[in-house]
Amino acid sequence: MATADSTPPAADSACIEKHDSTGCCCDVPKTRAAKRCSKIQKRKADIFLRKGRTDSKFNATVLRRLMMSKINRPPMSLSKIVATAANKHSSKAHEGKTIVLVGTVTDDNRLLELPKLSIAALRYTNTARARIVAAGGEALTIDQLAMRAPTGANTLLLRGPKNAREAKPYVESKGRKFERARGRRRSKGFKV
Repeated sequence: MATADSTPPAADSACIEKHDSTGCCCDVPKTRAAKRCSKIQKRKADIFLRKGRTDSKFNATVLRRLMMSKINRPPMSLSKIVATAANKHSSKAHEGKTIVLVGTVTDDNRLLELPKLSIAALRYTNTARARIVAAGGEALTIDQLAMRAPTGANTLLLRGPKNAREAKPYVESKGRKFERARGRRRSKGFKV
């Protein structure tokens, strides 16, 4: 017979229903129920789910991207943001819109003049935030955006290049013994 110390608390469907903002009733980590409770807690605390419970496609997209792994939340530089949203062809269409990026905004010192932009992102590098504010723009958090535009009205959702990582071209398993050497080329042929 198991003692009270060795057995984890039974977490059934009633456990899932008991959640409130104070915490989870499953105190034992690494159990399936505790992981499930933790995920539900995160979703309950998420401002995009709490804010009006709208059926907004924008909110669903942002929530899905918030739950993604770090590799799937790539950074985007200020120069790419300007090239996409504030260039001479599309600046009138995107004028007055808040640019939303579920990831990091990084600085690009090759960009000499930064226009006034309103950007909402998960995080900013120090120099990127300083340049945005110095240009008269706004560097918002995702929570501040949810308070300002609950359904994502007047926003432009961007995403960084996911496959532009240094490791991406080298991660390839092909053939019988999965050789990745010899110049790391697709043909695996030797070249001096």
